[in-house]
Amino acid sequence: MTQPTTSRFPVPAIDRLPDDIRTRLVAVQEKSGFIPNVFLTLAHRPDEFRAFFAYHDALMEKDGGLSKAEREMIVVATSSANACEYCVIAHGAILRIRAKNPLIADQIAINYRNADITSRQQAMLDFAMKICREPQSVTEQDFTALAGHGFGDDDIWDIGAIAALFALSNRMAHLTHMRPNDEFYLMGRLAK
Repeated sequence: MTQPTTSRFPVPAIDRLPDDIRTRLVAVQEKSGFIPNVFLTLAHRPDEFRAFFAYHDALMEKDGGLSKAEREMIVVATSSANACEYCVIAHGAILRIRAKNPLIADQIAINYRNADITSRQQAMLDFAMKICREPQSVTEQDFTALAGHGFGDDDIWDIGAIAALFALSNRMAHLTHMRPNDEFYLMGRLAK
């Protein structure tokens, strides 16, 4: 059996990457014990790597507004709609950890409407899925419905921006045939 590849495009050797990217990869490896394949795959084009992760970090790592688990819920739901294996598996792992719930990612990936989430989170995902599947149909009523669940304008921007960024990410994962790291499959499922 052949060893599966990380990406259909060349993955650069870490020691040949620009210093800033190499430093980031080493830091991620030290924190998680491995380097997620998205980092290795996107390092093929350093300028795009920097741009993608700058926007990713601005949306996904900030404090306030949506919780980090809610941000991951958006990624898992919309990535499932886009049939993105890499993002469902990788962000499902992150969601399980951030929500401290070993079931939630699978529930959201299969059918978020039946997941064990709040009505507020369901409204958030309804809007994210609308941005994902039929953004041209967004109306002022969508904003009013979200406001009724306590979402402010910045929250609504984040919901839409996360869905939009991961539409890009999902398509890049398909383009590159990005393989999820084996480590993701068990993360957040078992007690340490």
